[in-house]
Amino acid sequence: MNSPATPSGLLGDTSTRDYSRKLKLFNAFAAPELRQAIASLALKPGMRVLDAGCGTGEALAWLAAEVAPGGAVIGMDLATSHVRAARSVTPEDVALVLQANMLEAPLVPASFDLAWSVNVINHLRSPTAGIDALGLLLRPGGRIALGQSSLLPDMYFAWDSRLERLVNEAVRQYYRDRYQLDERDLTAVRAIVGLLRKAGLRDVSARTFMIERVAPLRAEDEAYLAETIFRDTWGPRLEPYLAKTDYEELMRLCDPLHPDFALRRPDFHFLQSFTLVVGTIAVEP
Repeated sequence: MNSPATPSGLLGDTSTRDYSRKLKLFNAFAAPELRQAIASLALKPGMRVLDAGCGTGEALAWLAAEVAPGGAVIGMDLATSHVRAARSVTPEDVALVLQANMLEAPLVPASFDLAWSVNVINHLRSPTAGIDALGLLLRPGGRIALGQSSLLPDMYFAWDSRLERLVNEAVRQYYRDRYQLDERDLTAVRAIVGLLRKAGLRDVSARTFMIERVAPLRAEDEAYLAETIFRDTWGPRLEPYLAKTDYEELMRLCDPLHPDFALRRPDFHFLQSFTLVVGTIAVEP
């Protein structure tokens, strides 16, 4: 396992980094689409599944239900806080949760039928190394399923494309500055199909699920959007990247106490893509 002081990837991940609250909110928000994506894999009873980068573990029970009876699910994450959270919601008879770096997984090679990994590959300095590491854990004919949010730009303001464009670009610039990244580093994740094909996987396919929400929102939707997007992704961190008037307008839209609060607008319409790319390990002749 990497030293806590040594980030293992592009976005500063270490064993001590904790964004479990954000992961829980996203999983509750996107649960219908994530479960639909899992169902599309047509898993069978008795299969062995690895959730690489399982985060707070909500998907472990969904995967376990698909391979029961007789199947097995193992979750693995680098961060101590995420592993603790995953174990708290996952009984051991449903799934085993390990703390480990996916590039150095303490697991038996060629022992899984599926490696499921969501919003993880974009954190790695070498996505190819991550795919190769997962491939070694799969049996011949096993599959890698890589899920990635927002290959298409998110849309938050169906009524104001100008402000939407400015805010999205401000977010990208913030992350480039925070992690000292080139813009190419943040867009390379869109090449998942090519990455799996380059790694020698067969029958590579892609399917995009749209997470679409309109007013009135479920409690899970409002919690995720208000806390994770409006407060933590946007908020004061974007002030240096927006014109004063645009920033002030954004803050009005993000303020639950303001009459212009976006999530209470009758015309609120949110779209976010979730793309699942699947490839199969070749069977030796």
